[in-house]
Amino acid sequence: MFSKSSKPQRPASPVSATGARNTPFSLIGGDVSITGDLSASVDLHIDGTVRGDIRCAALVQGPDSRIIGHVTASSARLAGLVDGSITAEELTVENSARITGDVTYKRISIEAGSRIDGRLTHRDGEESPAADLKLIASDSAA
Repeated sequence: MFSKSSKPQRPASPVSATGARNTPFSLIGGDVSITGDLSASVDLHIDGTVRGDIRCAALVQGPDSRIIGHVTASSARLAGLVDGSITAEELTVENSARITGDVTYKRISIEAGSRIDGRLTHRDGEESPAADLKLIASDSAA
């Protein structure tokens, strides 16, 4: 209305968990609670509560969310509570994350202040684990 340009303005394209524009993704809002298993061929962003197993391409978990079940994803960025095992090729554990369960990964990044109570297992392709240890990372280490 007040612009001199006659071109219509397009809204910004959403950015998926993998950072690519126009890549489909699904969002579970903070006011949503799901009981049952989830399977998605696209990226998944969870801000609510899921009680069930999750299998998706890429997962982004908000800091106030809760997942009670097993997580399987190519990449995962976790910031909330997870009570269950995690399997991911690329895993980022943010400082607000609280994980109770075994974690299997190819590449991992753990921020100071996060907490993992479970066994970390590094997988290199189909080979046996390169590392298998019991680790409890706590705020006292930071």
